[in-house]
Amino acid sequence: MRALKIILTALVALMPSALFAQEEQRAPLSPAEEEKQFYEAIENQLDKYTQSLDLADWQVFYLDSILVNDFKGLRDELKSMSEAKVSNEDLYILVQDKWADRTYDAVKKILNEQQWNKYLKMGAARNKKIREKRAAKLEGKK
Repeated sequence: MRALKIILTALVALMPSALFAQEEQRAPLSPAEEEKQFYEAIENQLDKYTQSLDLADWQVFYLDSILVNDFKGLRDELKSMSEAKVSNEDLYILVQDKWADRTYDAVKKILNEQQWNKYLKMGAARNKKIREKRAAKLEGKK
């Protein structure tokens, strides 16, 4: 009974967005447009970190390299899983967590202590805890 209530609540909550999506059916993005959006998202993230953490030029350079490399790795791995028709949601989450941890570790190496603490307060610490809990939960399933 409780599960039914949760499902019905979720359906009611998602209905307006589903109706809106039907009205605004977009053509799939071309590879060039997709690539442009990909780099714009990285650039936006880089700008956010640059302003919030007061990064030096060399840190911006390294952070840009880290984000591009790790986001490309994530995108490519998820794409290959999708093409292989992997349907286990946990595997997709594991891949996302793997790349998020790589980014976390790489960013830690280029920030000073003050910047690192601010980075953690911006959500990195919370996200790391969530990834660790998920990993522990998946280990418990094995």
